[in-house]
Amino acid sequence: MAKTNAFDRVLQARSDDKISIKDLIAGLTDNFLELHGDRAYGDDPAVYGGIGQMNGRPVTMVGIRKADDQKSAADVHFGSAEPDGYRKALRLMKQAEKFNRPVVTLVNTPGAYPDVEAEYHGQGYMISQLIIQGMQLKVPYISIIVGEGGSGGALALAVGDTVWAFEESIYSVLSPEGYATILWKNASRVREAAEVMKLTPDDLLQQGIIDRIIPEVRTDSQIEQLKSELFGKIEEISAMSQTEMLQKRFERYRNF
Repeated sequence: MAKTNAFDRVLQARSDDKISIKDLIAGLTDNFLELHGDRAYGDDPAVYGGIGQMNGRPVTMVGIRKADDQKSAADVHFGSAEPDGYRKALRLMKQAEKFNRPVVTLVNTPGAYPDVEAEYHGQGYMISQLIIQGMQLKVPYISIIVGEGGSGGALALAVGDTVWAFEESIYSVLSPEGYATILWKNASRVREAAEVMKLTPDDLLQQGIIDRIIPEVRTDSQIEQLKSELFGKIEEISAMSQTEMLQKRFERYRNF
């Protein structure tokens, strides 16, 4: 099989054929209860999260999602979260810590919403808090890049004990279009930019930025397989002492 080039992988990561975050959470958990609001400003629908059960164990799930049609896509800014969404994510993660629930984050975003109002309401601060407090979260924390993993908007939910990526995903500091425009002043060099950026799962695994590439999930049996592997990893991390878990998490990110 011919190797997929980097920009083709970008297009696959952005494809409408990807499983939605909502459907993925529904498949991975039973009795899922969505929770709303950041208890400070509002409720951003781009961040979809709550509590479910995985093989009978309570788990907190938090995802940045894209939607399935143009109207709902506009409501979630095509997968770009606002500050109240990131505040909601942090609230759910701290709640999980309080009740000793593992946290699983699912990322599919081109980046945080690039809006003046978002900056006024603390966009950068909330992303930094999710990174800082996520690094110190005292429960097992697994991050999965489902589609696009763009910039700080993705990194905010990707500082878990382990980071997995779907086969058809990307993870980068900015889009290839942005890279080509900023560095070369030429957006037409987008394919070249994608190659240079090393944003594919194969490149990321080689660099140690992700820990595992997982197959795309489209069928019930594939969801069940992912659920089994995810639950196994949660149990593995849970078997560690809190001190060992945090030490390993710190060591992982110090390597960067």
